[in-house]
Amino acid sequence: MLVNFNRMLRDAQVGRYAVGSFNVYNYETMKGVVEAAREAGDKPVIVAFGAKYLSNMSLDDAHALACSLSDGAGVPVCLHLDHCKDTDTIYRAIRAGFTSVMYDGSALPFGQNADNTRRVCDVAHACGLSVEAELGSLAAGDASHEGTAADRQVYTDPDKAGEFVERTGADALAVSVGTVHGLYKGAPNIRLDILEAIRAACPVPLVLHGGSGVPAATIRDCIARGICKINVNTEISVSAVEQSARLLIQDKKPHFSVLALAQQVFVKEVALKYIGFFEGTGAI
Repeated sequence: MLVNFNRMLRDAQVGRYAVGSFNVYNYETMKGVVEAAREAGDKPVIVAFGAKYLSNMSLDDAHALACSLSDGAGVPVCLHLDHCKDTDTIYRAIRAGFTSVMYDGSALPFGQNADNTRRVCDVAHACGLSVEAELGSLAAGDASHEGTAADRQVYTDPDKAGEFVERTGADALAVSVGTVHGLYKGAPNIRLDILEAIRAACPVPLVLHGGSGVPAATIRDCIARGICKINVNTEISVSAVEQSARLLIQDKKPHFSVLALAQQVFVKEVALKYIGFFEGTGAI
């Protein structure tokens, strides 16, 4: 069943846990994530299809797959358009049947970001979708497939966060507190003090991008300070590629269908680990 993320994140906010948002690029990744949610006990999950991956799969195909897999597994799935700067693509995703969208205006001046986000929210809310916005920006780490070397860390201004949410009507706010897209080149420096100040100023669920490679204790600290949605992308890719390479070494010429089935399991293992950890019932 496809749903928006509002109920998921409200429940997480009250229960002081986080919902996993896992990036998908094809059938194998989407199947692995949905199966992880089913095996975890029919937990709600966010399937994040980034605008970057439109060359891998169309919006209509992503929606059709998500519908089929979520209905077959019997778990609540939010089909989320991740990191989209282009409003035309967002509106196409809404028409395609996505249940949530992220407008990423983080590189724009505050006023322009807020005005664009407000327009997206007006359309999305009229269609029953949830909207994630972003204030502040993340740098790119190693193996990042979302950021670029030109990206710079701009911490979210706590004094602006509450104003931004009130002005836009966004359902969730992605914040910048020291995480990066990709893997860390050194020890991460997560500014929990900034996160605490944002939480105090902002009533909506907060989102942490760049969940791959963050120490477990730090993730727990972030959840305790209001993070309700955590994105995982790079670790899914790195794990699936590394294990696929080992399989190709062990079995010189596996049938493509065998490799595809194994990749679903590789993805499921990563997602299952994080679903349990984000809810406080497992470890990473």
